[in-house]
Amino acid sequence: MSTAFNPEQALQLGRNTLQIEAAAVLALAERIGQPPLAVAFTQAVQCILACRGRVVVSGMGKSGHIARKLAATLASTGTPAYFVHPAEASHGDLGMVTDADVFVALSNSGEVEELTRIVPLVKRLGAKLIAITGRADSTLARHADLHLDCAVEQEACPLNLAPTASTTAQLALGDALAVALLDARGFGPDDFARTHPGGVLGRKLLTHVADVMRVGDAVPRVAGSAPFPAALLEMTRKGLGMTAVVDDAGALRGVITDGDLRRLLERGVDLRALTAGQAMHPDPRTIRPDALAVEAVQMMEQYRINQMLVVDANKQPIGALNMHDLFAAKVV
Repeated sequence: MSTAFNPEQALQLGRNTLQIEAAAVLALAERIGQPPLAVAFTQAVQCILACRGRVVVSGMGKSGHIARKLAATLASTGTPAYFVHPAEASHGDLGMVTDADVFVALSNSGEVEELTRIVPLVKRLGAKLIAITGRADSTLARHADLHLDCAVEQEACPLNLAPTASTTAQLALGDALAVALLDARGFGPDDFARTHPGGVLGRKLLTHVADVMRVGDAVPRVAGSAPFPAALLEMTRKGLGMTAVVDDAGALRGVITDGDLRRLLERGVDLRALTAGQAMHPDPRTIRPDALAVEAVQMMEQYRINQMLVVDANKQPIGALNMHDLFAAKVV
């Protein structure tokens, strides 16, 4: 059974596979813009939007793996969904399906026994049935309330047997359905963050400046009338490479940074003769505590700064950030 490995043949088969699967998805993209798939697709979106229960996704074998992924994608983008194994459905799991649900069945042939066996029961329960198959004349397609045709011309498998292009088409069509539903529901970044609280995206979308900023005595500040050495001492003690310069009411007037210190030294200025107000640069970049931490990252990158003051509505400095704080919070 084994043959000598041919690197050139392996690369050629790899290219062929990608080309065949890409062609299958492109053909599907063409078909979705015209009847009958265009009509069925929009009706499927409307059917799921009107669903009072959940979307139950099912499939066998390789289509089952795609069905699991579709259920996960729907659930994470605002459409409550879960996967039911068709064989397990025949042994009790069908009890999870109600008349308020939409049942989505995936099968390239549309003749998988484990699915066709439960279709009459799904219909009897009163759930809407959406079939995603590669054959419009299949048992599954004929019994469905809506049929989404994801037929492909050929599999990428050289034997034209192993599900390859067909499962890629199922995956792409499922993603198209999920994205259309996401948009129709007005599902936004905050909603996405709530369904992904444990991941990197969740941290970026849920973490606010107030969650990571330094507060209280950790915020460097000096009065404008303070001598420059006092400002330098404050910068050193707080370790942020800057200090806020405030007026008598505590409102922000400006900031002194390590860069300002270097520029003053290069100019040969007598630092001991300066006040903080004379050494500062006014109107520094600031951010509000309710802003997303990722916005602070974007501002720092845009203006090429490594630290930033956080101010309230009265321009009082209530916090401070540097890039290390954002790295530590894992929002960079």
